[in-house]
Amino acid sequence: ELLRRGRVDTRGLPLAGAKDMGLADYGALTFGGWDLFEEDLEKAARNHAVLTDSQMEAVAPVLRNMRPWPAASNAKFCKNVVGTATKKTRGLREQVQAIREDLLRFKKEQGLERVVVVNLASTEKSVDLTRPEFATPESFEKALDANDADIGPAMLYAYAAIVDGIPFANFTPSVAADVPALLELAKRTGAPIAGKDGKTGQTLLKTVLAPALRDRALHVDGWYSTNILGNRDGEALNDPASKQNKLDTKGAALDSILGYKVQDHIVQIQYYRPRGDNKEAWDNIDVTGFLGQPMQIKLNFLCKDSILAAPLVVELARTLDVAKRRGEGGVIDALGCFFKAPMSPDGQPVEHAMAEQQRRLMAWLSKGRTRKAESTPERIRG
Repeated sequence: ELLRRGRVDTRGLPLAGAKDMGLADYGALTFGGWDLFEEDLEKAARNHAVLTDSQMEAVAPVLRNMRPWPAASNAKFCKNVVGTATKKTRGLREQVQAIREDLLRFKKEQGLERVVVVNLASTEKSVDLTRPEFATPESFEKALDANDADIGPAMLYAYAAIVDGIPFANFTPSVAADVPALLELAKRTGAPIAGKDGKTGQTLLKTVLAPALRDRALHVDGWYSTNILGNRDGEALNDPASKQNKLDTKGAALDSILGYKVQDHIVQIQYYRPRGDNKEAWDNIDVTGFLGQPMQIKLNFLCKDSILAAPLVVELARTLDVAKRRGEGGVIDALGCFFKAPMSPDGQPVEHAMAEQQRRLMAWLSKGRTRKAESTPERIRG
């Protein structure tokens, strides 16, 4: 809305300069979605205190008229975020059907041509992806009908989108489209998918710096990373099961980039209520150089989590829409630069180094340089 009103420029939007690559205009996006809390978006935005006062006043009338839809929820998967706006359904199959109906209704009411679903919900606990119920689309269907206790809300949203061929991105560490059954289903339905866990702050810098240390033959003896954050994301990660799932995605990149295991790679996350949406990421890196001489590097990133994340969500909507219009289904590995733990098709090696990820993204986008955006995509906040 601020872009539409000319109140801000496109700083912070990574693909604002990507011209003639088939990406829809930012002004063509229409937003809607689910939440566990019933408050309209004006109240939510005031509560989270990310926008400045002048920005808030400029868009308050629009946000006031936007209210989330009741969400699919399961407190066993995310213990510390429990709201009141939940879907009144008896089983998993009914929840999926309700999500699909929400998408169809929204598309019709808003006069949209295409839909993209992005999961931005709080981090859920992990589940065992090797279970036979998750192996094939057919076994997953049976598990749905049996109300399998290991099927969490993120999987329900992923399935609801993928079964109808709708692009889906998982911006969280939760298990969603990475279930083997849903990976196969996405190929069958032609749904482009990407994930997981948005790479916004500390891991972004880690995947920029680690390749430089590798290329200069500076051996990383230890890398200590800690985060403090408040807001609802911090509340969710204060649950040990949710926190561990997040730690797993944050720790995956370093060894892959360096080519050896860093024995003392420590990652910590602490909920610190006064910080609100202003997250602090602090890193200490111990390296050994020529002649065995030890050195240290210190990083301190004082960032605004939502301000780093929101532009990536918008760009994911635009790029997944491009993939859909090109007829590309399944995992779109060219979008790996947006994620801490990128998905790869058919078990192929994952690239974590940011510079190479960015090169692959731009090469993929350039395939459609002569194609113009055909019509209006739409992003759903889940």
